[in-house]
Amino acid sequence: LLAAAKAFTMAPKEQKSKEAKALAAANSSKGKRKKWSKGKQKDKLNNAVLFDKQTYEKLLAEAPKYKMITPSILADRLRINGSLARAAVIELEEKGLIRPLVKHASQSVYTRATGA
Repeated sequence: LLAAAKAFTMAPKEQKSKEAKALAAANSSKGKRKKWSKGKQKDKLNNAVLFDKQTYEKLLAEAPKYKMITPSILADRLRINGSLARAAVIELEEKGLIRPLVKHASQSVYTRATGA
C-alpha cells in the first residue's frame, strides 16, 4: 500500500515569476476593495443675522397666521438664524399675536392667538 502511494507523488508546483505574482495579485478579488463615497454635502444656509424691514414686515404679517410656530419653523421660512427666530417668537408673544402651547428649555411651541 505504501509503495503504491509513493508512485503517485504530485509534480512539484511551478514557481511563478515576480511579474506573474504581481499580475495575479492585481487581478484577484481582494485587490479591488469597495471605494467609500464621499457622502452628500448639505448646502450652507446663508440666513440673516438681523431683521431687514421686508423680513420684519413678513414676520408680523405671516407668522401669526401659521398653525404651529416654533423658532425652527421661523428660521426655515423667513431665512433668519436661530437666535433671531427665538427673539422673534418672544416679541410676537409679548405683542399678543401668538400664544404658547409648550414652553420647554430646548424647544418652545406656539400657535396663533385666537379669540378663545
